[in-house]
Amino acid sequence: RVAKAAAYAARVHDGQTRTGTEAPKMAHLLGVTANVLEDAGRDGAVDEDEAVAALLHDAAEDGGGRERLDDIRQRFGERVAEIVEALSDSLDPEPPPWRERKEAYLRSLDGEERPSVLRVSLADKLDNMRAIVAAHRIQGDAFWERFHPRDDTLWYYGTRADIFSEKAPGPMAEELQSS
Repeated sequence: RVAKAAAYAARVHDGQTRTGTEAPKMAHLLGVTANVLEDAGRDGAVDEDEAVAALLHDAAEDGGGRERLDDIRQRFGERVAEIVEALSDSLDPEPPPWRERKEAYLRSLDGEERPSVLRVSLADKLDNMRAIVAAHRIQGDAFWERFHPRDDTLWYYGTRADIFSEKAPGPMAEELQSS
């Protein structure tokens, strides 16, 4: 299932790059999946649905909305689709403004109690933060011209780090908090 999900994600995200860089979107999806598998492996609870959801977590949001989510549900199961949906800040063809989406997502995450959703979401944000730090080291403040505004990004990731530190403590949350 993981190999099928990787091939599916590669088709859905073909030609897409990571925001603010020229890196293929698949680099991010594989990074998130690696984070999930390593974190789950620490406690011996590797979960194939979490790995599949990590590969597909942006597929509905970035490539087809609710129709894509229904396709994921049919191909990979209800639990994977539930995780993907929980990680999508909008499935609407015309999503609300960035700040509004992020505030709503933070509220939902703060109330989230499903360990699988928290693990995949944390793995996603950790991979994003690593990429942001690396890009900023190379590009300096010019990076923010290609990405979201600096202050908004720091607010969003700082708030998420606080939520994860409370709800999903461990090495990933500690690394995100210290970034």
